[in-house]
Amino acid sequence: MIFVADESVDQQIVIELRKSGHQVTFVAEMEPGISDKAVLELANKQNAVLITADKDFGEIVFRQRQIITGVILIRLAGLSQENKSLVVSRMIEKHLKQLEGSFTVVSPTRIRMRKAIRF
Repeated sequence: MIFVADESVDQQIVIELRKSGHQVTFVAEMEPGISDKAVLELANKQNAVLITADKDFGEIVFRQRQIITGVILIRLAGLSQENKSLVVSRMIEKHLKQLEGSFTVVSPTRIRMRKAIRF
């Protein structure tokens, strides 16, 4: 699967996903500081699922009704980078087919998936 990782994502998650064979564009490696709108446009242009730790994307997707391929919101505060990368990688492998078109929230104790509005 193709992903765009926002600069708020730990680099270890990007490394782990790439090891698993996923194509990941990491904003921190290419153009740090770009706007959320530009990050979303990049993800849509690549037909990629956006991975972020920025809660603002919930507002962008649901309140502003922006088109998305999919979003994974990481809410794993308190875990080590290694544990975060394992949790995210395992979740992606388990739910790969449901990620497209969904807004997924990953927390230490649960995963919530909600179909996002698409126009």
